[in-house]
Amino acid sequence: MNNGRFAISLHILVLLEKANGELLSSDYMAGSININPVLVRKELINLREHGFVMSKEGKNGGATLAKAANQIKLGAIYQSVKGNYLLGSHKNDPNPLCEVGRDINRHLGDLYDETERRLVSELDKQTLADFSARF
Repeated sequence: MNNGRFAISLHILVLLEKANGELLSSDYMAGSININPVLVRKELINLREHGFVMSKEGKNGGATLAKAANQIKLGAIYQSVKGNYLLGSHKNDPNPLCEVGRDINRHLGDLYDETERRLVSELDKQTLADFSARF
């Protein structure tokens, strides 16, 4: 996952944790992250679908955490935004007649699956509250 969604989502969630239940607007969060508010709203939709945030629409609307920060594991945040493999994949189909080419994708898949299991396991050792306490 080399697209930045995890970093953006974690930034949003830390801002919400620091707000102590106050509704924060996507414009405010976008100013902190230094991105377009549309991108913040897109991530908020995903975070809401995964149960991390609640939002209220309208003039006095905004977002807040849907559950306590100590109940949100960083691994769950990662899994909510991950796309393709963390380390990437082949852009082409290797030669099936080649000893390496015919099996590379299977072996890469196994390697990537194990790497991501370890990553999520490490991330699950921290909660949003743990990470937010650094600020």
